[in-house]
Amino acid sequence: MTVLLVRDGREFLCEPGDELQTDLGVLEVPLDVEPGQSLETHLGEAFLVRRLRCPDLFHHLERTGAPMLPRDIGLLLGHTGIEAGDRVLDAGTGSGVLAAWMGRLDVEVVTYETNPEFAEVARENMRVADVEDAVDVRTGDVTEALDTLGGFDGLTLDTEDAPAVVERAEDLLEADGVVGVYSPFVEDARAVAEAARKAPLQGIETYETIQREMDFDDRGSRPTPTGVGHTGYLTVGRIK
Repeated sequence: MTVLLVRDGREFLCEPGDELQTDLGVLEVPLDVEPGQSLETHLGEAFLVRRLRCPDLFHHLERTGAPMLPRDIGLLLGHTGIEAGDRVLDAGTGSGVLAAWMGRLDVEVVTYETNPEFAEVARENMRVADVEDAVDVRTGDVTEALDTLGGFDGLTLDTEDAPAVVERAEDLLEADGVVGVYSPFVEDARAVAEAARKAPLQGIETYETIQREMDFDDRGSRPTPTGVGHTGYLTVGRIK
């Protein structure tokens, strides 16, 4: 079981049996480590053991690119209604944060990544997230495998060829199946929406994902002038 060791806002991803070396001393992670424990370094400095939750995956899984932010994942899952027991076809795995997140929600995921090195990193990330049994990371182009795929409850796509996959939604999805596509540029989002209409899907909606963190200090309250506001576009739809 992978855990987080936390001290003064710093977080360290650790496995049972690991040796953590810090400026506060060396800490041996016991094999029977449990969340909620307090572990001390050889200098007597304490670290809190915390279990790995879904938002922690974004910050601590190894990255091969820019993964979807937790807010984008929340919007995708909220608008599609993907839930425990569903079977989802995912493409554009990247670091695998979305796939791991769904796996932790008891969703069965088949995810495609064209880059073999990225796919290997994603497989290791599934091990760290403890979802190896739920998430099948496949190396390859999902568009070349569409004729062999089907029986899914949802499609989640973060890839340039998303329109080609969305056009095949009726072949890939069960009745009442759902689609959620993350697009970095508005032109991509429009192409996805047009493909969804051809599919045909219903309830097609596209949102720009924007979030502003708030700053509160002695002078007053306002949105923070730093950080990422806009991230991308989310298009959702449902089989008629």
